[in-house]
Amino acid sequence: MSPIRPRNYLIHGNHTRTSPSSPIPRPSLRQCLNPTAAPATGAGTIATNSKIAGTNRIPRHSQKIRLSVPVRLRRLAPGGFRLVQLLMGLRIIRLSFPLLLATAVAGQQGEPASEPAPLVQPGAPGQKSKTVTVSSAGTPYHGPTDADTSFMQGMIMHHSQAVEMVDLLRTRGASKELQALGDRISISQTDEIKYMKQWLEDRGKPTSMPMQHDMKGMEGMDMSMSMPLMPGMLSPQQMKDLAAARGPAFDHLFLTGMIQHHTGALTMVDELYSTPGAAQDSILYDFATDIDNTQRAEIRIMQAMLDKEKLDKEKK
Repeated sequence: MSPIRPRNYLIHGNHTRTSPSSPIPRPSLRQCLNPTAAPATGAGTIATNSKIAGTNRIPRHSQKIRLSVPVRLRRLAPGGFRLVQLLMGLRIIRLSFPLLLATAVAGQQGEPASEPAPLVQPGAPGQKSKTVTVSSAGTPYHGPTDADTSFMQGMIMHHSQAVEMVDLLRTRGASKELQALGDRISISQTDEIKYMKQWLEDRGKPTSMPMQHDMKGMEGMDMSMSMPLMPGMLSPQQMKDLAAARGPAFDHLFLTGMIQHHTGALTMVDELYSTPGAAQDSILYDFATDIDNTQRAEIRIMQAMLDKEKLDKEKK
């Protein structure tokens, strides 16, 4: 039994017949570029012109054959189909390139750039803003100012008293919660004292204030009685009262005294920021901001402890 061969369709006029031996015609490059074009004449070609049927209407079978050309193109001539896609893409690029080039040239030949926008420096609260020049806005940093140095020297003395207060807390306080807070205050402020001293030394500045530095050789003199106190620092009498207290009474004095102490540190930071030309050193600015944030948070914690102490007394 002979194998079954595919049947090929040939169109002649309005009739269709099959021929098992006729080869399947392959579309030409002309048909690839324009599937509706009539094929070249010759043996074994497909006639799609409606004049063959003697009528102006395209025969139904001719429509099928014409519409099926792209399918045959993909199956029988994939290379030709990809070539058509490539040629169409190149044609689009060729048509669009002059338009893109003209747009770019027009953009370069536009109007000249206007003058740069003015630089506006916001004023302090209650003051007007002012326009500054580029040269004045970019003034280089020339080292720490006297306000920067005084802030670091004063904060060293300020932190030192806080560490001293925590030392009293360890032997006189009653609240475990307050003991834990005091340890955290002591550790953080001791590290900050070391940092501030290193900052001053790196810039060739003394680590103590001028009056304190001159009185270091005077033995037996109470430094706290002669030195001006930084904002919020406890007076010598307050420190004596704190040292004499014990238990819950000490806890109360410690909380009120440390809240006063922390509030003074916030005042020192505000005074630094409000001084013209001060805190231009980015390291100093970040350090002062960290002090402000940390001590505000600790004030809220200690105020909550005082509120709890007050409620406990009311219940009794």
